[in-house]
Amino acid sequence: MSNEKVVVFQCGNEEYAVSIEHVVSIEKLEHVNPIPHLPNYLIGLMKIRGELVPIIDFEQILYNRSGVDQELARVVTMHTENMTVGLLVKEAKEILDIEQENLKQIGLVNYTKTRYFTAVANLENRMITIVDASILVSSLEGFNDIQSYVDEVKKEETINN
Repeated sequence: MSNEKVVVFQCGNEEYAVSIEHVVSIEKLEHVNPIPHLPNYLIGLMKIRGELVPIIDFEQILYNRSGVDQELARVVTMHTENMTVGLLVKEAKEILDIEQENLKQIGLVNYTKTRYFTAVANLENRMITIVDASILVSSLEGFNDIQSYVDEVKKEETINN
């Protein structure tokens, strides 16, 4: 029986996790360049290890309130199918090995607004909702435009260097 290794983080009072195979790093939120007229879930762009990364406010997506001012807020930087994104979370808690038998597929996958919830880890004293970063990004309205913008900036940086 295989285990799923995940990075566990908090948003609101709930725990969520993403597969560690997609996680690049966990950073403090600093020096975000806001860009006017972005969707409210997108804080702006942050340079992480030399790469321009769009920062998604997960608290805004889930609970319609910003997580920017949280003292323990962290950016979980992840590779998705198409690009690297940063997910702003209330607190990055731990790396956890979850046994496959504790992962339950959830019916909410069929609900169009939460297709990115792929499973729930039902552990002894806690429940952790598993998030698929690629599905999350592809389900966000207007994210293709943001991806195009970041690609353009990268091209300009390449030309200027």
